[in-house]
Amino acid sequence: VQLQASGGGLVQAGESLRLTCVVSGSTDSVATMGWYRRIPGNQRERVAYITINGYTDYIDSVKGRFTISRDNAKNTVDLQMDSLKPEDTAVYYCNRYPINYTNWGQGTQVTVSS
Repeated sequence: VQLQASGGGLVQAGESLRLTCVVSGSTDSVATMGWYRRIPGNQRERVAYITINGYTDYIDSVKGRFTISRDNAKNTVDLQMDSLKPEDTAVYYCNRYPINYTNWGQGTQVTVSS
C-alpha cells in the first residue's frame, strides 16, 4: 500500500490549507482512514478519522477547525484545515485507522507562522 500526502505549506496563523492523501495498492476499500501528525519532539498523534460510511472523529484541539472527508471512488482522503494555529505545525500523514499500514509515506509539512 502506498500513501501519498500532499498540500502542505507555509501559511500564517488564521489561514487555511487542504491536504490530500492518495491511497494506492490497497484491497481494503472499506478501511477507516485517518490523518495523523508528528510535531517535532513529540510522538505521532491521530488528528481525525473517517469511516467508510462517513462517520468522523477529531481530537479536541482541532474540532471546529478541521474537516476530514473521503472520495471512495478516487481512493482519496482530504483534510481541510481552517483557522490554523502555530501549534498545528507538524508533518501530516494519512493512514488506516486504527491498524496502520506499514508504510507511512513521507507525509506533508505544514508550517504555521504567528
